[in-house]
Amino acid sequence: MTVSNGDAKPAEVSVTSVTDAAAVPSLIKQISALGDNFGENTSDETRLSLCLKARALWKALETPRETMIRHCWGQPAAMCALTVGTEKGIWEYLAEHPGPFKAAEVAKAKEIDPPILCRLMKHLAAMGYLKELGPDTYERTNFTKAMAVPIIGQSYPPISGGCNAALDQFSKWAHKTGWKTPNSISDGPYQMAFNTELNFFQWLQANPPYGQQFNYHMGGYHQGRPSWMDPGFYPVEENLVKGFDNAEGSALIVDIGGSIGHDLEEFYKKHPNVPGRLINQDLPIVIGQIEKLDDRIEPMSYDFYTEQPIKGARAYFMHSVLHDWPDETCLQILSNITAAMKPGYSKLLINENVIPDTGAHWETTGLDIMMLTLLSSRERTRENWEDLLSKGGLKISGIYSSREGAESLIECELA
Repeated sequence: MTVSNGDAKPAEVSVTSVTDAAAVPSLIKQISALGDNFGENTSDETRLSLCLKARALWKALETPRETMIRHCWGQPAAMCALTVGTEKGIWEYLAEHPGPFKAAEVAKAKEIDPPILCRLMKHLAAMGYLKELGPDTYERTNFTKAMAVPIIGQSYPPISGGCNAALDQFSKWAHKTGWKTPNSISDGPYQMAFNTELNFFQWLQANPPYGQQFNYHMGGYHQGRPSWMDPGFYPVEENLVKGFDNAEGSALIVDIGGSIGHDLEEFYKKHPNVPGRLINQDLPIVIGQIEKLDDRIEPMSYDFYTEQPIKGARAYFMHSVLHDWPDETCLQILSNITAAMKPGYSKLLINENVIPDTGAHWETTGLDIMMLTLLSSRERTRENWEDLLSKGGLKISGIYSSREGAESLIECELA
């Protein structure tokens, strides 16, 4: 490989100097203070604070050159290795054969040319995802043990094969379109990158097993995150149960686009004594995939582009639905909800991210770029939400949040 020093201008920039030396002593002290009493019972808040400070220390200690190489070489190569491990069943094999392993022996068992897997495993060890015990000998970390769990390991192929090209090609698409914000789910960066007329979800379903794997990915995404119906998050009793019209046939919650019912299942487990009907709505193909659902929850086939059949429910609920669509499409969806709402009684509950004006969490901003490139949509700020919802005939009555990087619950009423 031929290496050029390139143009180092401006002269005062050093690509081989520590990025922020001044911040290092303070960060070390903060990490030490947070870590003094760290243990299994440490609060999630403290753990997340440690993650934030440790990440800041890493970034401060790295040189710009090291950061660039990590971005361009280390992280893409790790994504490649982890995806291969899933597609070739490496992680499940290692779960069935626990303990130290030799990559060459695993390669033979999985019908891979040993030098290929040896190189991939060596890189994963270099990146800290495997523990290197000796030449070609490794032990799994807790992370690579978790790769055998579908909601973790199966998350990688649909991102590698069904998403990343859209991010890689976004700049090319933007040059071609004059750097205008994409607003079409069927004619945007994704369609150019994958040479398709299908939207993101359609393409995944048309290229199995990406569709099923993406469902696992979303299951992994939602793990360990605060839930809106948890105590101290949203006042379920005060805002929903109190004032509920418990006439025969009255609906307490209608979950629109509720997939196979996991949100209402969780809600009912945590609030088993609530009155009224709990209705889970989604397309017939999705409702048909439900294998088991509590008898209290009613599955219902429904397309949110059509008239809402349940009128005057106490709450209409949508979890991670509107972020999939540009504003114009969202307004079509909202119009069918508002037409069914009872003034002064019905609420619309939107369980999504509200990006703060400053100090946004990397998970939220990362998802926003995924929405931009995959679906010509976005994660929304409070201003974005207020603008969209007011155009849809709604007003925000409250935004309930738990912690940084977690989804909020936006409570709306008819304007």
